[in-house]
Amino acid sequence: MGTVWEVRRGQASAVLTIRADLILADMKIGDSIAVNGICLTVVSFSSGMFSADVMHETLNRSSLAHLTRGSRVNLERAMPADGRFGGHIVAGHVDGVGTIVRIRRDDTAVWYTVKAGEELMRYIVEKGSVAIDGISLTVAETGADCFSVSTIPHTVRETILSGKREGDSVNLETDIIGKYVEKLFGSVSGQQKESALTRDFLARCGF
Repeated sequence: MGTVWEVRRGQASAVLTIRADLILADMKIGDSIAVNGICLTVVSFSSGMFSADVMHETLNRSSLAHLTRGSRVNLERAMPADGRFGGHIVAGHVDGVGTIVRIRRDDTAVWYTVKAGEELMRYIVEKGSVAIDGISLTVAETGADCFSVSTIPHTVRETILSGKREGDSVNLETDIIGKYVEKLFGSVSGQQKESALTRDFLARCGF
């Protein structure tokens, strides 16, 4: 985790400066850092902090616009090509914002229920993957306009989930595979196009 040191706002963009420790070890200008799940590019850094530009589009599609000095944020470096893959594919390209509507304990687990729009819920499936503020999590339950995740104490302790309250906004990134599958099968913006993949086509190809 890191702490927002400064937010310099322009007319439609911003520059975030974040205090951090571990993540700065081998940092270089141009490196990618996920801040609450949003892939940002390091434009400058010094001892104990780094800065990144935030575009208008990013502010409009995420909860970064609500950050202020002192806000705690999740930080993650980009995965190296030879690194261990410990979660699902997370690109750092946030799809939208959800709202935590319920937090409850279940023995050692903490359940978070997040409300999201239909444009996001269509990609969220039970036992599938979702990134909440950049944290790779498994979907435990789904409803018409919300979903729930069950988190272990380690995840809560090591991320900003520990400070989240009901009513807080979170960045959501749905599973990238589902979006590509939908695109390949011809569904765009909810309008189903006729697919060339038919039973006759499969039969001709030996399936």
